[in-house]
Amino acid sequence: MNEKRVILVVEDNEANQVLVQAVLELDGYQVQLAGSALEALDLLRDLVPDLILMDVQLPGQDGLSLTRQLKSDPATRAIPVVALTAHAMAGDREVALKAGCVGYIAKPIDTRTFAAAVSQYFIDTETDRHVVAG
Repeated sequence: MNEKRVILVVEDNEANQVLVQAVLELDGYQVQLAGSALEALDLLRDLVPDLILMDVQLPGQDGLSLTRQLKSDPATRAIPVVALTAHAMAGDREVALKAGCVGYIAKPIDTRTFAAAVSQYFIDTETDRHVVAG
């Protein structure tokens, strides 16, 4: 089980929100949803998730810009951010990593392997290292 680790999913597509939330909750995670960068920032005032899954294409402020903002803030800098995006072109992974993401998961997600893919990005609180390098 996943010790009820909290994942913030920043995703504007409601169908994707429902699918990601269902898959992760089935695997024992607690999921919080934000449909925009503004919603995510509002939630992060009171929530310190163990991981953020960040859609790159968001209305208003895009996901990579939000990631850079989170990484520049001491209050949110340590939270691992994983890009979750339909952009799977050559170079997109590098752009996400350069923005501060620790990893990259392409959409559409594979519901059979998604939770395992997400689990590799958690930080071991005793060593401050990712459980499995992403």
